[in-house]
Amino acid sequence: MSIHALPTSAPPLPVAVAETCERGIVFSRAAIAEFARLTGDANPLHFDPEAAARAHHGRIIASGQQTTSNLIGLAATHFARRCERFARELLCLNFNFAFKAPVFADDPVHLSWTVSSVTWHPKLEGWLAQVDGKAVSHARPCVVGRGTLLVKARDLSR
Repeated sequence: MSIHALPTSAPPLPVAVAETCERGIVFSRAAIAEFARLTGDANPLHFDPEAAARAHHGRIIASGQQTTSNLIGLAATHFARRCERFARELLCLNFNFAFKAPVFADDPVHLSWTVSSVTWHPKLEGWLAQVDGKAVSHARPCVVGRGTLLVKARDLSR
């Protein structure tokens, strides 16, 4: 962990290197079709079984934005949660994703993030956490990502 220019009274460290969060999810055909409709994604691979059967993957697939929005939601929920000693405030500053394989309807998907570094940022008055994430289905990485989070903490013991 790198820590730069800590103030005299260092704020609590609200996030730690190697900290992880994870959850499982299954995108049903109906959920995929509804998400595509709500987000204006008219790609028939998300809602038309016949079109999907004719296409390369042969099955209904979730849109990339559906998988990545669930990954971002997992990070936001985990890193904004209240801890025993302090309340955390979170801003998601940046996420980058690469799509490696499709996420199929009705298949289990494991979402996870791991903190790779934490650095104090005096100008932002918070901790910058670099996180590495992935969505895996049947031991196959489908989406990999990297993000930058700004995490601030308010000590509850004062």
